[in-house]
Amino acid sequence: MNKTFKHIIATIAVLFSAMSSFAQWNTDRITAIGRNALYFEDYVLSIQYFNQVIKIKPHIAEPYIYRAIAKVQLSDFDGALYDCNQAIALNPFMPGAYYVRAFVFRELNKPDQAEKDLSQALVFAPENKTYLLLRADTKAHLEQYDEALADIQQLINREPTSAHYYLEKTIIQLQKQDTLDALQSINEAIHYDRANTNNWSTRALINLMFDRIDSAMYDYNTAIRLGSKWEGDYINRAAICYKNNNFNQALKDLEKAISLNPKNYQTYFNRAVLRYELGDNNNALDDINRAYEIDSSHAEILYQRGLINLQLKQWQSAINDYESLIDKYPYFLPSYYLAAQAYKKIGKNKKAEKLVYQAQTLENNKEQIQKQQNQLNTNMQIAENQPVRSRKKEFSNNAAQNMPEQNDNKYASNTRGRVQKNYADLVSEPNIVLTFYSQQNTLRQTNYSHVLVEQINREKLFNAPLKLTYQELPLDTMIIQQHFSNIDHYTQLINQSTKDKNTAALLFARAIELALVQDYSTAIEDLNQALKLNDKLTLAYFCRANWRYKLLQYTNTTDDHQLLSQGNKNTMSKEQMIATNLELILMDYDQVIKQQQDFSFAYYNKANILATQKNYKGAIEYYNLAIQKDHDFAEAYFNRGLVRIYIDDNQNGLNDLSKAGELGIYQAYNLITRLR
Repeated sequence: MNKTFKHIIATIAVLFSAMSSFAQWNTDRITAIGRNALYFEDYVLSIQYFNQVIKIKPHIAEPYIYRAIAKVQLSDFDGALYDCNQAIALNPFMPGAYYVRAFVFRELNKPDQAEKDLSQALVFAPENKTYLLLRADTKAHLEQYDEALADIQQLINREPTSAHYYLEKTIIQLQKQDTLDALQSINEAIHYDRANTNNWSTRALINLMFDRIDSAMYDYNTAIRLGSKWEGDYINRAAICYKNNNFNQALKDLEKAISLNPKNYQTYFNRAVLRYELGDNNNALDDINRAYEIDSSHAEILYQRGLINLQLKQWQSAINDYESLIDKYPYFLPSYYLAAQAYKKIGKNKKAEKLVYQAQTLENNKEQIQKQQNQLNTNMQIAENQPVRSRKKEFSNNAAQNMPEQNDNKYASNTRGRVQKNYADLVSEPNIVLTFYSQQNTLRQTNYSHVLVEQINREKLFNAPLKLTYQELPLDTMIIQQHFSNIDHYTQLINQSTKDKNTAALLFARAIELALVQDYSTAIEDLNQALKLNDKLTLAYFCRANWRYKLLQYTNTTDDHQLLSQGNKNTMSKEQMIATNLELILMDYDQVIKQQQDFSFAYYNKANILATQKNYKGAIEYYNLAIQKDHDFAEAYFNRGLVRIYIDDNQNGLNDLSKAGELGIYQAYNLITRLR
């Protein structure tokens, strides 16, 4: 782990250690635990700790910076930007805050603003090498190459034997297309550090630019002998072996490249080219299809696949590939001739002649061709992206006190580490329901308690306390049998009752038990009777709406036209029945809201129903109301974010997903990453 970035975190901590005030010991301890969570890659958990500190001390910048760092790890750059802005507004004299925000600006493709923040950070910490190095890289991205080289030269002047800075200088010179100076710089890097494989890889690439094949081979051999783990070294050495007709070694190198990174399309493309040359067309087709699966944006893949399909006499497949190329690259003439060849093979001579005529017409217009002709790299390709600088990885390893990525992950969890890499379905959070059984999630900050539930639990009507939850647990056979016994018990009490409010409570209790064994129709009948006896039984309306919706979901996936509303004959069409029951469901939620205006779950559930009806404006309105009642309603933020994205309000949608992630729905970070 880089000591410089450890120092950044430590500096932030020192700046605030003297700010002793109310609840100082508690917030310091929570902050320390949050920093530990960052160190151990528990980014989602660390956010929850920093949330608590911010609630207690919203006027302190420190927790905002740490939370921003955690959000960067989760690719929630908009959320991180908000936290950085808050931190800087609270304390504009913290260089680390400007550095973190600069990194965020880079990820948001705003290099101008990143450069300004890095310059500001250097005003407060002019000797900080990390800030200066990132500013040089940012200036290079802005094509301000001379200024970038000036920053690197400052670092070299301070540490003239640092190979790392010479390597950075080389990369900028290559971006500037100054290959002679780049070669001189990389020679300096190798002089000071002959064990760094990146130095040899970079010089090998420069030698390839100068067409010094033997020198490039020597450099790649050295990098690989030193233990290079970058697949590009093997890809490029394979390309040299291919040119030298050393096909066996080329195949071995490509196999190694695949083992190092099975998601690099270039490796499969190059092996397909090689196998095609060797006449191994079936395996070549497998490789080129794999390359296309990984990255379908490269026209060379279609061209090569077309050649292989021609060899395999798969004429229509070849035609499909070349016609796709013609659509995308109308001035790449070989596509016309090769497609014509395939058409002739299937007897469509007129189509073939038309394509040849089109190609000849284009060819005759040489000036237009010279201006617009597309040149494709149809030979084995060189991997040009050097693995010398991964700024995000540097940030991860240093600014956030990140552990190395290569570990045994002994304590692996779906909420630890970079959870944005864990695939999450683009599915809304479900309705909140009332039950005895729920799966606890200590990360979510939604307030699942309410006075209505507490009041009914105090009445000891049930053997266990009722809970509001978004996630019900499945019941086993023994538990279900117990609920059947409870149903019998409540039935006896109801039969002995005098049809008053106490009977209404008993009917409500039996309805809960019936719903747990999934007899929703009978449960709804009990609630109907209960509400006739006591129309102020607010939770009965809430449960009836939920259970009607469950039945509606079931009926919507079956051909059974059973009506959910009670006392009706089966005379309506399925569509009429669905519309009727949706109206009844919404009326029940409205009644809950009328009787208990702070019951946020009714607003939320109603919003979910409106969203399923594609009434997105109404859904957003009720999600807004739910959030007004509970500012930490994670599920409401999450679902509102999805709805906003559905209606192309992407930025607000991403902001909502960011807030949902902050409040404990870690799946939001994967969606943010994918939607971005």
